[in-house]
Amino acid sequence: MAVNSLVARLPLPSRAVQKAVGIAAVVAQAGIGVTGSVVRVTGSGLGCSTWPQCQPGSMVPVEHSEYHTLNQWIEFGNRMLTGVVIAVAVLAVLTAWRVHLATPRKRLLVLAWTMPGGVVLQAVVGGMTVLAKLEWWTVAIHFLVSTPLIWLAVLLLHGFLEGDEPPRRLVPPIARAFLTALVVAMWAILVAGTTVTGAGPHGGDANTHRLDAPIETLARIHSGILVVYLIVLAVFGLTLLRTGAPQRLWRRYGVVWLVAVAQGVLGVVQYALGVPEALVSLHVLGSALVIVATAALWCGARDRGAPPVRDVFPQQSGELTAAG
Repeated sequence: MAVNSLVARLPLPSRAVQKAVGIAAVVAQAGIGVTGSVVRVTGSGLGCSTWPQCQPGSMVPVEHSEYHTLNQWIEFGNRMLTGVVIAVAVLAVLTAWRVHLATPRKRLLVLAWTMPGGVVLQAVVGGMTVLAKLEWWTVAIHFLVSTPLIWLAVLLLHGFLEGDEPPRRLVPPIARAFLTALVVAMWAILVAGTTVTGAGPHGGDANTHRLDAPIETLARIHSGILVVYLIVLAVFGLTLLRTGAPQRLWRRYGVVWLVAVAQGVLGVVQYALGVPEALVSLHVLGSALVIVATAALWCGARDRGAPPVRDVFPQQSGELTAAG
């Protein structure tokens, strides 16, 4: 194919470059959610009142009697950051594609393509959210769509650093079951968190409808699921004690504890202080870090082997083939 020949002309990225691209994908997918929270807490969600234009007849912010200029630029700036996420997604695809052409890595290529695919999906959902005037459930969907993209970005990062062999489990079936339960609890925490946000004071615009439910009850449910998450995490750790898990897995396990407890403490402080704007964005960042840490733990519980030698040392691989 012509496209394959063009990609094949690109230099084969080193392991360091592949790792950097994977990290960039994780940062981009997590970062766009944090900047989106800034839009929400500053009441700038309808700073640009339509989509894909900012104001009817203009792609950029303009003087408007109903929308403050600063709010327009905050919302417009967040939209422009989507361009950075797109650029990183395209870079991830090109990097994975070039590696795949050197040594077939179909799984890696599929993971890379989820990045631009996710950006397109997020753009559509974001447009629907604006057109729906930031109804709380559309904002919830907009956030929840971003969470699996963070997870997939972590898988992509590991994909660059590992092979495509069938996964060899490093933990027994019972530990794997608790790890799966941990992931389910994590998604439940995220869903419950969106209901607290939906009933809370920061809707992105002063006139948007809020979830008509007692926020105290929703917050208790949210925190209760976090307690379940921590209990499952503790039981998972106990199963590891009986298996002689590798040190790398223990380190990741410790990071999950650190991030999850810090996120819980932040949530309590945020609620006690009346949900100040800055802590809301920090809490969203904490959510992203919990996803990243849990996904890294998931990946650390299995081994897919080392990347093919040709990915790392293309010249030496060619020489060995010639010598054989």
